[in-house]
Amino acid sequence: MSSISNPSLLLTEEQIRKIRSLSFASEKAGQLVPEQLQFIYDNNWLNIFIPALLGGLEMNLPDAVRLEESIAKADGSLGWTVTLCAGANWFAGFLDPELCREVFADPLSVCLSGSGAVTGKAEITNDGYIVSGSWKYATGAPHATHFTANCSIVKDGIPLIDEAGNGKISSFLFKREEVKIINDWNCIGMKATASHSFLVDKLHIPSNRAFSINPSSAYLPHPAFSFPFAQFAELTIASNFSGITAHFIDLCQLLFHRRVKQKGYTTEQACDVFECLGRSKTIFEAERFRFYETMDTAWKKGVEKKQWPEDDMNSITAACHSLVKTARNTVNALFPLCGMIAADPTSEINLVWRDFSTASQHSLFTVGCI
Repeated sequence: MSSISNPSLLLTEEQIRKIRSLSFASEKAGQLVPEQLQFIYDNNWLNIFIPALLGGLEMNLPDAVRLEESIAKADGSLGWTVTLCAGANWFAGFLDPELCREVFADPLSVCLSGSGAVTGKAEITNDGYIVSGSWKYATGAPHATHFTANCSIVKDGIPLIDEAGNGKISSFLFKREEVKIINDWNCIGMKATASHSFLVDKLHIPSNRAFSINPSSAYLPHPAFSFPFAQFAELTIASNFSGITAHFIDLCQLLFHRRVKQKGYTTEQACDVFECLGRSKTIFEAERFRFYETMDTAWKKGVEKKQWPEDDMNSITAACHSLVKTARNTVNALFPLCGMIAADPTSEINLVWRDFSTASQHSLFTVGCI
């Protein structure tokens, strides 16, 4: 079992410097710049979960979450893009094996992007589906090789119903040339994630492009593909909140010490500021410890017993939401103490704050974390 570790320790200082040296260039470009993409490909970060036989790193979930946290600490947009795109590449475990081999023929550059929203319709045909729809927030859209999307299933114009009485839904894989990207990502932060919308219109695709993200539908045997998707998403995305918050705390600490040296605080003000910093950091680190302890325990138990008990998954969900809530409280407590430099969009601390503020609107954590 991996140690909890400092998120900075999983990357070298040289890697962190290189990543951060490109942060403002990618923000200005509105997408990851070629040097960042090459860095991702060289490290094979989009294939964290992909089996070695398909050219991936075949990491277990706890190690992957730690790596994603460390990348997010280096740069929020880069970490978010790696996390969301590696998470979409994880769908390889549920693709038709022949299709999977085709998609991952050149594994280092394969990048799946997409959306979990059910905003498309797939009409069943004799040899596949005709799909129409549009989907928002496809992280990494400019450099994606494939897109995934969820659709309601229709036959002869009538929506199909599943065994539970709900509308039948399936996930689909599209090739890049089959979709139209709509350049509408315009948030205050996470600009380089280029999380644009995309659409397809009456696209005819074969049956093997449909897949189900369900442990019972996994074709690949690695334990990561049997892990419930809801908790997979929560863990990987919560790790980004953790990494960005750790970066923000580090920047606050440097800023506060600099202002003390420059006599920017009275003695009483300095005591108050550092008391708030120390208290916030202690609470955050304790919550982060609980997050990793909960994940590690559940993973070890699940791998040994080859099942994922509902109680353990509920504990993971609670730990993720608690970590995100604590991260939000930490940033909100420290930001007002930073002075005007934190309001300057050309400053590093403002960039990190904007990235965190944008990420904090993700639908997984906008309810239950307040």
